Amino acid sequence: MASTPFAEAATGSLGQGLSIGVGMAINAKYIDKLPYRTFVLLGDSEMAEGSQYEALQSAAHYNLDNLVGILDVNRLGQRGQTMYGHDLNAYAVRIGAFGWETILVDGHDPRQILDAYERAAKATRPAMIIAKTLKGKGVSIMEDKEGWHGKTLSAEQLQTALSELGPVRHDLRGSIQAPQDLRPEQGAAAAIPQPAYPKDKPVSTRKAYGNALARLIPGHPEMVVLDAEVSNSTYAESVKSVRPERFFEMFVAEQNMVGAALGLSRRGKKPCVSTFAAFFTRACDQIRMSRYSDADILFCGSHAGVSIGEDGPSQMGLEDMAMFRAILDSAVLYPADAMSTERLVEAAMARRGVTYLRTTRGETQVLYGPDEAFPIGGSKVLRQSDADAATIVAAGITLHEALAAYELLAEKGIRVRVVDCYSVKPMDRDALVEAARLTGLVVTVEDHYAEGGLGEAVGSALAASGATLVTLAVRKMPRSGKPGQLLEFEEISRLAIAAAVMSHL
Repeated sequence: MASTPFAEAATGSLGQGLSIGVGMAINAKYIDKLPYRTFVLLGDSEMAEGSQYEALQSAAHYNLDNLVGILDVNRLGQRGQTMYGHDLNAYAVRIGAFGWETILVDGHDPRQILDAYERAAKATRPAMIIAKTLKGKGVSIMEDKEGWHGKTLSAEQLQTALSELGPVRHDLRGSIQAPQDLRPEQGAAAAIPQPAYPKDKPVSTRKAYGNALARLIPGHPEMVVLDAEVSNSTYAESVKSVRPERFFEMFVAEQNMVGAALGLSRRGKKPCVSTFAAFFTRACDQIRMSRYSDADILFCGSHAGVSIGEDGPSQMGLEDMAMFRAILDSAVLYPADAMSTERLVEAAMARRGVTYLRTTRGETQVLYGPDEAFPIGGSKVLRQSDADAATIVAAGITLHEALAAYELLAEKGIRVRVVDCYSVKPMDRDALVEAARLTGLVVTVEDHYAEGGLGEAVGSALAASGATLVTLAVRKMPRSGKPGQLLEFEEISRLAIAAAVMSHL
């Protein structure tokens, strides 16, 4: 196995490179204040991807005059002609309409190419060099012909091709001017205050996420906050009052937002990226590809589950944990109260890699004090006794339902253990196995579809334990309604939890 040392980001999945370039250019112009220019190589096939036009808009909005795209219009895609063939003007009209300077060239004419680069370097807005080329130029059996995508030549064809291309000049040598050794100013990290929440005042975890960003950003010069035009709901806007220069509105363009975050990450920043949990699914490809580029990004999905209530199914994140759990080496965190949210944002900032934090819309009771630690991979046992007949494992909003179910069961003389599985991945397997050994019955409850969620993760951890596992999850088509009604409808409410325990004892 090998890697390419000069490739900072993996873009084999088409339509992602320009967004990564947007992030790098934003970093140069607005954060590090360095004069480097970002160049992005593009193919004509990938210009059918909507993510490209998200990136074009974003670059124009932030006037990224330090961003240059080079579009190779060779006419041929994998299975035949691309949408516009060799019509350079078709690309120029579309790209120019987004506010870019367009430069059309013959991609086989060195003089035109050099002139184009000089013009792009002087542009006062993002520039796109649109080059007409011929696929397989100079080789008669391949030039401008279909059917050669991803194919190699036979030994005989190779010899013919080499003879047509002519001899190679080995005496030609050049030099590249060394870049200036310019580095960004290192801002001093300020002291970080401790969070404080009175236990008698409920706070939503989405609000606590915003509070955590505002509290931590003065002590983290590497933090950059991106949001997809819902910052007044995710509360990411909280950083504007503290470090407005490190907040970037990415509008309703989640694919470009994630791609730009990767670009920022590759330039040494720690992007904190937020939107509704449901909308991250639009950027699933960008998220999965970011892992192959060694991304260091905190993703926060708010408005998770049916507990958001009246907004309805289109706004309910019910697949998000499954998606982020599937990312190699990712962490999936689901806090139940404001204090655990604050501590998990701290932990995510200290962790390198893809980290997902799931937050809840509604206000929830503060369960923990400021001295509680929340290491990634841990859990909390909130209720237990020597007579526990079952273990209830929950996270986020359903932890509060589990605690209410504990009271209902206690009234009937049934003792249960309640575990806050705030770290869904990695999971506190040892604690769960021990709880299963002591109680025999384990009931999981989650505001997420059953597939890929908390229950399946716990089931994997307990596979060899011999315990009886009951999973409560969203299994019906969600509707619009009050949060309590929807939790009851999906059978993940306190009443449903108590009933599940009693029916399996």
